[in-house]
Amino acid sequence: MANHLVRYAAQQSKARISPIISQVRSAHDHAHDHHEVGDPIKTIIGNREVVGFGMNGQPNYIDRVDFPLPAIRYKEVTPDIQVLREKEKGDWHKLTIEEKKALYRASFCQTFAEIKAPTGEWKSVVGFALIGCSIACWIYIWMKQYVYAPLPVTFSPERQQAQLERMINMQIAPIEGLASKYDYEKGRWKE
Repeated sequence: MANHLVRYAAQQSKARISPIISQVRSAHDHAHDHHEVGDPIKTIIGNREVVGFGMNGQPNYIDRVDFPLPAIRYKEVTPDIQVLREKEKGDWHKLTIEEKKALYRASFCQTFAEIKAPTGEWKSVVGFALIGCSIACWIYIWMKQYVYAPLPVTFSPERQQAQLERMINMQIAPIEGLASKYDYEKGRWKE
């Protein structure tokens, strides 16, 4: 019973308000035609036909092998394409090869063979990588020449040998270190 009362009240209020709203809308529409907001999707895609959901639900066109069905057609509808679309609704054997290709190119930019074809982009990637390596080498050479000081004399092989002999004579780290690997009785390294 309460449900019927609510429905009746809604119908009565709608009947009283609807003519007023339609009058306001029509007056507003006539007064502000220059402020009319169109479909934002149509302003982006133009006269192209939306033919499916697409890759992500957005009306955009992209050629991808992993998702071969874009949401919109590649080209906008022209009178020539419209004639071909009407003709394609009939027998396809009556279409010429050129007409079939024109229909395909109206819907798609590239064929699968064109999408999969090598682009030669690897050449630029390798080129930029080699340029980067060359710049790094030149920076290293410049820093070695002008930034770093020469190595200390203790890096010479004679000095390093003398330092090793001194460490053995001083018996540095006799348990697990250098001195533990040297046989002091025989005067040579342990085997």
